[in-house]
Amino acid sequence: MSRGGLAALRLAPGDALFLDFDGTLAEIGPDPEAIRLDAATEAALRTIAERLGGAVALLSGRDLRDLARRTPDALWRAGGHGLEILAPHAAPPGPPPPPPAALLAPLRAAARHPGVRLELKGPVAALHYRAAPEAEAACLAAAAEAAARLPGHVRQPGKMVVEVKPQAAHKGAALRRMAADPPFAGRRLLMFGDDTTDEDAIAAAEALGGIGIKIGGGTTAASVRAPDPAALRAWLAREAEALAGAG
Repeated sequence: MSRGGLAALRLAPGDALFLDFDGTLAEIGPDPEAIRLDAATEAALRTIAERLGGAVALLSGRDLRDLARRTPDALWRAGGHGLEILAPHAAPPGPPPPPPAALLAPLRAAARHPGVRLELKGPVAALHYRAAPEAEAACLAAAAEAAARLPGHVRQPGKMVVEVKPQAAHKGAALRRMAADPPFAGRRLLMFGDDTTDEDAIAAAEALGGIGIKIGGGTTAASVRAPDPAALRAWLAREAEALAGAG
């Protein structure tokens, strides 16, 4: 049952936050390399993390090293849909090996279509077709072929992107693992996300007695909605100020 909109939701000292990055904290753009958090949002996240005993994590499909370059190191960061997890203030590890050539062959063929871009994120490969929507069917078919070539891999469609990833790259499983350990254990879990991969983590948070928050439209297991990343950033600023004032 819906709890309503984000404006009615208040943070408490016993909460824990899990947030997707692209499309949730920051708007999706044509160039993923250009996406950054603004200074005010970074400051709000740092304040909230301090007031929640460090229980704030970014849970992203980006490679962990890429995510770490774009986000405050006071936060937990989980990259590759949770394949790698970085504690606050820790240095990122060296890059993992890329997917094998057999998996990449059909993806490279699809990426020859003008406007389609192949991105390698450690063991996760993604075909982006935002600049070539007419190539969607070909990209989905190439990803299905690639996943079938390597046992233990799956195809994961998203917003104008399709990924081929290890089955272990699962945001819901990552959230459950992190929720079992400090500083997240025993807290009310709030999971914010906008895309298909986030639904696994949203469902996991709701199943553990927490709250899923869907950013944008679309079918969701979340009980709270927000219209866009700007609304989430405004909420974070409000809640950071409220927590700081209460302290």
